Amino acid sequence: MRPGEASGRGGRTREAAARPVAGLSEAAEIAITFDDNRLASLVFGQYDQNVAHLERRLDVLATALGNHVVVKGTPDAAERARLVLETLYARVRDGGGMPMTLGDVDGVIQEVSLQGNLFPAAEAPANGERAQFEQIATRRRGAVRARNAAQDAYIKALRANELVFAEGPAGTGKTWLAVGHAVSLLEQGHAERLILSRPAVEAGERLGFLPGDMREKVDPYLRPIYDALYDFMEARHVDRGLQTGMIEIAPLAFMRGRTLTNAVVLLDEAQNTTSMQMKMFLTRLGENSRMIVTGDPSQIDLLPGQKSGLVEAVRILEGVEGIGRVIFKDADVVRHDLVRRIVSAYEADARLTGEQPDSRPAPRRGPLP
Repeated sequence: MRPGEASGRGGRTREAAARPVAGLSEAAEIAITFDDNRLASLVFGQYDQNVAHLERRLDVLATALGNHVVVKGTPDAAERARLVLETLYARVRDGGGMPMTLGDVDGVIQEVSLQGNLFPAAEAPANGERAQFEQIATRRRGAVRARNAAQDAYIKALRANELVFAEGPAGTGKTWLAVGHAVSLLEQGHAERLILSRPAVEAGERLGFLPGDMREKVDPYLRPIYDALYDFMEARHVDRGLQTGMIEIAPLAFMRGRTLTNAVVLLDEAQNTTSMQMKMFLTRLGENSRMIVTGDPSQIDLLPGQKSGLVEAVRILEGVEGIGRVIFKDADVVRHDLVRRIVSAYEADARLTGEQPDSRPAPRRGPLP
């Protein structure tokens, strides 16, 4: 170890000193050296894209070369960047060499930023290590860790309750994490079946009007669930599971009259269930089963006068033992970095022109006059 360097955890050395940086009255420079060049490259990303993303998000300057990276910025920003890089390196090392993505970087930034007010003092590790967000592990993807506090609360709720309601806008990971949790339980032997469902009027009560067999009729409406499933399982395992009945993907109408035992049951887009459909679904829960209900109450497509089964259920079942509820906000949406910049540009343009980002008239519902 060179003079002036401090030994750190995670197989790396670092040194920190206050140095002037252009444009900053007081800045810090932190140098980190990891002990494995290959693992360091998985942290930095292809063409150092993760490092560049870290620069934009934390407003720092970072230079990576081999297994060495130097971070410059305000003392607080540089320290946060150090914690992010160390956490990413530990995840690559402990996760069997899985490369880090921009989404992983965003998640660790959130995790580091929330330290001190996210985890109660009683939950702080006794060895002084930082507490981390919860994770889901599957054979195909390895460990997938929550990317913000809402996702962390969601994973904890999934583990602690037999029935969980997750509400919030698209892009928050409600369905994706639910499918990942279900696959994890299946692979660990805690469940024998996966049953994934969505309400779809066109593919449910009026199934006979569509061409093809049952699977061909409902596939277009259940495609988002298939996408999440293929993310967490090998395609051949999914296909075999569908053939053997270990994995079942069906419209909500096909749940009537059944008792679902030893299964993980997911109902997606639940805001479009009616009161009767939701009650029917919830009462299908059998022995040693778990249910996950996800939806966005702001995107209800029912006919005028029909109550949303999701909205009614969370009101009626509030406080019932064994039932958890997690509400995601707009700030919890996990977006690709380019998408985030595109949305920001549209919002900035809307402020300049005085128009709403989407000024289309609301769609008409009900029969035409």
